[in-house]
Amino acid sequence: MENHLHLKRTLKLPQIILFGLAYMAPMIVFGTYGVLAETTHGTVPAAYIVALAAMLFTAYSYGKMVKAFPKSGSAYTYTRKAIHPHLGFMIGWAVLLDYIFLPMVIWLIGAVYLNSAFPSVPSWVWIIGFIAITSVINLISVKMTSNVNMLMMVFQFLVVAIFLALSVADIVSENGSHALFSSSPFFNTDASLAYILAGASIACYSFLGFDAVTTMSEETIHPEKTLPKAIFLITLIGGIIFILSSYFLHLVQPIYTNFKNMDSAAIEIAKQIGGNIFSAIFLSGIIIAQFASGVAAQASGARLLYAMGRDSVLPVKIFGYLNSKTKTPIIDIVLIGIIALFALNMDITTSTSFVNFGAFLTFIFVNLDVIFFYYIRGKQRSGKNMLLYLLVPLIGACLDFGLFLNLDKNAKILGCIWAAIGLIYLAFLTKGFKTEPPELDFESTEKPVELPLSNIKKNTI
Repeated sequence: MENHLHLKRTLKLPQIILFGLAYMAPMIVFGTYGVLAETTHGTVPAAYIVALAAMLFTAYSYGKMVKAFPKSGSAYTYTRKAIHPHLGFMIGWAVLLDYIFLPMVIWLIGAVYLNSAFPSVPSWVWIIGFIAITSVINLISVKMTSNVNMLMMVFQFLVVAIFLALSVADIVSENGSHALFSSSPFFNTDASLAYILAGASIACYSFLGFDAVTTMSEETIHPEKTLPKAIFLITLIGGIIFILSSYFLHLVQPIYTNFKNMDSAAIEIAKQIGGNIFSAIFLSGIIIAQFASGVAAQASGARLLYAMGRDSVLPVKIFGYLNSKTKTPIIDIVLIGIIALFALNMDITTSTSFVNFGAFLTFIFVNLDVIFFYYIRGKQRSGKNMLLYLLVPLIGACLDFGLFLNLDKNAKILGCIWAAIGLIYLAFLTKGFKTEPPELDFESTEKPVELPLSNIKKNTI
């Protein structure tokens, strides 16, 4: 008797938004503030405004594509359907940089913070602890993942709210209420557009996660309506949090060169505005944020591997397997946990280089997918459609490409190496590009994963 396995539709708009915000980890704005302040010469909010603009255009394009293809797969699916299967594979390969290596970066950052607070405990203990706990949560079920994320997000928002309230109180007590309004966080004589763009390229790391919810489409109720709304709201809410937080951080300490340690600048500010007690609470918030983000990142990465495995782009028996009881891709979840062990011998700079390269490449092509699918292939070229399906996504692609060019040299080198490996594997998979990568009917997810590939019909647009 056949065992029909499929992902359950249990997630609604609030859960999806919380999932995306948990993936983004709003408190990351505090963790990266010092580095951004140094890069932008004290104009962090301006960098976040530029980053938000690029991300909102890209979120718009994600919304359009998820309406066309409301199934698991994300940018990998969109590009292979809208442009070409071979290019779709390469975008999927780039997406892997984000979805697979991001959990490693998240857990590494969390371990660095904990090691700074408890130097007697080696970093590897914290890394393994992060991996073990988040993997267990994700192995239980996506419903459990959503509930855990909700609890963690409530705590994060509470810490952010207290931080902002204490910041306002500190600013008013030191300089009066008029000091709450200033243009210095957005421009000053030491900053320039080049510095702001360089900062925006880094600031986009904080937004990673708004697109991750597209991989949850098969578990979302009415995904064609819910996901576009969620994607835009996740991006907008996250951007507002980042801009406001960095604005008040600047007002509390406008001279960024005064920080003793750029990597922990926000903790110095937390201690300044709330003393030792609040700085301890703030550190707890940072760690909770890493847990929440790690849980969401691992879940999305596993589901992307599942989509590619189910499509037999990756070995279907391994990556396309779902547990019959929990309906979760347990092999993919465990694999991401194993990959994260590379964090034991890597630093944050090297690991984030992978993520940034893959993310921007993905964003560029999602914008282009809208143009190819709606404007070129769909021939929707009226006055209004020209704006919606050509000009808006084209602006998004240009903004993302501009930020892509501002990535550091290491990011480009490592990214190109990864792309070259993917191209070689694609050549092997398609017998020298003579055939298309295998394709699965995304509307037939109720089919058993164990079905022979010869019995799986091809999907058509």
